[in-house]
Amino acid sequence: MSRDFFGTDGVRGRVNEPPMTPETALRFGIAAGRYFRAGEHRHKIIIGKDTRLSGYVFEPALAAGLLATGVDVVLLGPVPTPAVGMLTRSFRADAGIMLTASHNAFTDNGFKLFGRDGYKLSDAEERQIEALMSTDLSEGLAAAENTGRAKRLDGVGGRYVEFVKATVPTGFVLEGLKIVLDCAHGAAYRVGPTILRELGAEVVAIGVEPNGININHDVGSTYPQAMRDKVREVGADLGIALDGDADRVVIADEQGQLVGGDQLLALAATAWNRRQRLKGGGIVASVMSNLGLERYLEANGMSLKRCPVGDRYVGETMRTEGFNIGGEQSGHIIFSDFMTTGDGLIAALQAMVELVKVGAPASKVFSLFEPVPQIIKNAGYTAADPLGDKGVQTAISNGEAALSEGGRLLVRRSGTEPLVRVMAEGEDKALIERVASEVCAAVESAA
Repeated sequence: MSRDFFGTDGVRGRVNEPPMTPETALRFGIAAGRYFRAGEHRHKIIIGKDTRLSGYVFEPALAAGLLATGVDVVLLGPVPTPAVGMLTRSFRADAGIMLTASHNAFTDNGFKLFGRDGYKLSDAEERQIEALMSTDLSEGLAAAENTGRAKRLDGVGGRYVEFVKATVPTGFVLEGLKIVLDCAHGAAYRVGPTILRELGAEVVAIGVEPNGININHDVGSTYPQAMRDKVREVGADLGIALDGDADRVVIADEQGQLVGGDQLLALAATAWNRRQRLKGGGIVASVMSNLGLERYLEANGMSLKRCPVGDRYVGETMRTEGFNIGGEQSGHIIFSDFMTTGDGLIAALQAMVELVKVGAPASKVFSLFEPVPQIIKNAGYTAADPLGDKGVQTAISNGEAALSEGGRLLVRRSGTEPLVRVMAEGEDKALIERVASEVCAAVESAA
């Protein structure tokens, strides 16, 4: 099976269409069970999920495949993705699997995988699982007396709540703050409001009534307008919007204006550098992060290490090069002192630690640099290899030449959707708009 089965963040696709079919889930479970079954100990893999309806389809199919290989399965139910990474380590499990399509609509689902160390798998490890999926899987089935056992674990949410609260300084409280929290009708619909309330905040919660098909629908980090409107309506001090599996966050200030992931990274780097907690002399961010962030960090004696898009690549770069803060413009932010992957609630709390410390409105605290004008456009395509098309390559070359002085052009295929993403930035807004539009038009017309 080709590497196309895995994208930038695990496996993702439309429900009951390849690759997200029950048959694939079963084969995936068998292959994963064979891959992680090493040593003579009793093997165990934990499975979490978000709130989308198809979780009822894929959870048992995935579990059946694992059990058939002799691996025990612990079912966590709806939990945030970072909780799966954390609990994989806590339970000494061989691996963790999260059933989620993150910020996508309920019509999609997917798998995110964590190794025994709680970190997402590398490209090489994913390729090995794909290779196993293309073999005769009956070879890896256990004898009847050695098949695995499954159990559902209660109280997982409480463990995660306590873990997240322990990431803020002793004695830190949110008393006096009114916070709008949008949980996207997703995995954090219970734990999110609980964490903020137990820390003393007045919480106005929205997106906390999942019904299986409303996850990410007009709510959450991808559609933050609901959160922004509620902030203005209730006069909140800030707003927080999570995505369906709560591994990313978007924040709004007291005026309802959005605070991007790059600003949150700048805030975290500055605060941790001041406390002498910042490792690596800077932070890690993807190639999509704004040039303004890079300039701000350099002006304040810190560095920006860029990596490919995907919080998995951010995490890998942090580990190999000794950084402890990294993230993406989209709101995936990793504090590796606490968590092995992006965690929207931890990232929001770290921002609020600074908000409380400074004692000023969020609009003052969360805006540290002026972003360079940037535009991001998505282009659908029908060509098998849109980026290999001559017309597309010409449009990209022309765009790079036009932006050569103080600008950037980034064109890449999405790892989660059938789209080409085009990012252009530079001081001339009209120019970056024209360049991005021309590249998108070339992609859409590619044969």
